[in-house]
Amino acid sequence: MSTYRSRILGVGAYVPPRVVTNDDLAKVMETSHEWIVERSGIEERRWVDPGEGGAEMAAKACTEALEKGGVAAKDVDMLVYATLSPDVTFPGTGVFVQRLLGLGEIPCYDIRQQCTGFIYGLAMADAFIRSGQYKNILVIGSEVHSTGLDVSTRGRDVTVLFGDGAGAALLGRATDDAHVLLSTHLHADGKDAEILWTESPASRNHPRITAADMDAAKHYPTMVGKRVFKHAVTRMPMVLMEGMVTNGLKLDDIDMVIPHQANLRINQMVAKMIGLPEHKMHNNIQKYGNTTAASIPICMHEAIALGKIQPGNMVALIAFGAGLTWASAFLRY
Repeated sequence: MSTYRSRILGVGAYVPPRVVTNDDLAKVMETSHEWIVERSGIEERRWVDPGEGGAEMAAKACTEALEKGGVAAKDVDMLVYATLSPDVTFPGTGVFVQRLLGLGEIPCYDIRQQCTGFIYGLAMADAFIRSGQYKNILVIGSEVHSTGLDVSTRGRDVTVLFGDGAGAALLGRATDDAHVLLSTHLHADGKDAEILWTESPASRNHPRITAADMDAAKHYPTMVGKRVFKHAVTRMPMVLMEGMVTNGLKLDDIDMVIPHQANLRINQMVAKMIGLPEHKMHNNIQKYGNTTAASIPICMHEAIALGKIQPGNMVALIAFGAGLTWASAFLRY
């Protein structure tokens, strides 16, 4: 039986150069900087310009992760691409990233766990490394939300929340217990799937989308905000505690918590509920908005750059998102 374990060798991130402030949105919809900040904590976000898609952003994030990890593209054994906004309906965007990076004829997985997609991807990569089948795996979260949002007063409750960006982690084999992915914890419950979704186009419908669907804005994302908030502040502490119990940890043992960046108020509430000191949770939604599958690697990348995560630190990643799905990962960076 294999005795391999995995670790994060390098983290990369990329966001588009175009900054969209709350005041910019107030010019095209009935909203204000104060209204958005009060409800979400978001002050600005990044949106792509024409010609830039998820694959291009992901390739830039992966290039940095490979450089940080000291691994050449030719030595990557597998790629896992998490997104809810694929560049095209099919094939999956992973193969376009493979092509841009010049990777070999390796397997490319595309997964759809929305805001928890990056942690699901980590779990998948960890399992393949533990099995001994693969050695170096890229795990990517990349999203282009801006091209699928209702940029009007009708859609403001959702539109103000989302940004574009990509993050990537290179996983490899751990050589000691000082730098290791300890555990992942994955959950889903479809009973409330419709409280956060995009209804059309849908292959179960004939045709997949109609003019009536578009008039009813069914091709834009919708959210029952209060119910999503309640689920998030319940599930995220639970899955954090699950990992702590599994690894025999106390709150004092955790050096940094990187939560999914959906809403600053959710993360502040989670920290308050579990008694986590402010300096042990890093948030950057203020600058980037909700980048869904990309938010955790983008946030982790920034925390490393700021020195908030040091080699050997105990780090917990937690997420909640559409599906409904929630997950955590515990690692010594």
